[in-house]
Amino acid sequence: MGEDERLRAVVALAQGMAAAHTPRESWRAAATGACRALAGSFAALSVWERDSGRLKVLVNVGERAPDEEEFPDGETYPVHQFPEITEFLHERWAGGVGPSAWVETVAGPTGRPGAEGYCHQRVAALRRRGRGCCVIAPVVLHGRAWGELYVARATGAAAFRTEDAEFATVLAAVVAAGIAQSELLEEARRLAFTDPLTGLANRRAVDVRLGEAVDRHLADGTVVSLVVCDLNGLKRVNDTHGHAAGDRLLERFGSVLSLCGAMLPGTLAARLGGDEFCLLAAGPPADDVVQVAAELCRRAGELELGEGVACGVASTGDPIGAVRSPRRLFRLADAAQYRAKAELSRKPVVAGRQGPDDPVVRLADRPPTPPPPTGDRRRIRGRQT
Repeated sequence: MGEDERLRAVVALAQGMAAAHTPRESWRAAATGACRALAGSFAALSVWERDSGRLKVLVNVGERAPDEEEFPDGETYPVHQFPEITEFLHERWAGGVGPSAWVETVAGPTGRPGAEGYCHQRVAALRRRGRGCCVIAPVVLHGRAWGELYVARATGAAAFRTEDAEFATVLAAVVAAGIAQSELLEEARRLAFTDPLTGLANRRAVDVRLGEAVDRHLADGTVVSLVVCDLNGLKRVNDTHGHAAGDRLLERFGSVLSLCGAMLPGTLAARLGGDEFCLLAAGPPADDVVQVAAELCRRAGELELGEGVACGVASTGDPIGAVRSPRRLFRLADAAQYRAKAELSRKPVVAGRQGPDDPVVRLADRPPTPPPPTGDRRRIRGRQT
């Protein structure tokens, strides 16, 4: 491969990673781009997990062996099986200088003096999977070893040479830059959908997930349930003990909400803003959601300084009428929560469970009234009450 071709390959790899929208897409673009650039038949990108002492494969592309999945859930290897890795785990590099790539063949490694004594695992893997050689390039991120880029060729293909290892080192640096950018974007997305005080999801995340859940409900009848909670007594805590104490109460309730939400698989726990929180469940039966909401009320009542929680539940699994939009389910749950607060209820109020003329459903579906000229009265989402 000439210099122009290599430059085009580097550009293609960088562009592929830049166009990725998720970490998985970024990993695939990195491995695919490197495989093409080095004329390989297979490539993998792996991360070195220091806490568990294992090399975890993130993605496999190209001609995969029967035991290799594109995105494996549990393909990991103890680092001690690859002693060359331990040389990098505790090193730091600056100024773009890092470890170089090296080549290994079914006959043993090349380009790494002294490596002959510990090449068994790499060589055994090549033989087992019908590959003749590979090049391994450490990926350095923020000055520390992050993982490795691995590209292999099939048995019978020309073996990688020293210049290929040098090019693989360059490709690994491009991959590292792409991973750094991907991590920044992922962190930005996380922050955009996370409440900074509690670490729960925020209103934006709820809007997105609820929209998706209602679409599923309309498509296949998936039960969608929404639990809306209002933490009682927050203003009193703020006024009496200060806002730091109020924040601690919000954080503690957020932990309780998250714990209760975990009782329902796939449930989203979120802070809507101020003293309002919610649980969004898609799939579990309505009765299970109500049971969790009751447990939430019980645990909230045990929080120090707090005065419990007003909790409203609305579920498509209950007789609440057709739910064709996220807005209607929100209004029903909010109306149930409003009623729980008005009645000082220590248990959840559930929309649709008081007969055909259910007061919560009637309140939620009542036409909106214009706001009064003065005053600051509580609203059910989109309606003055």
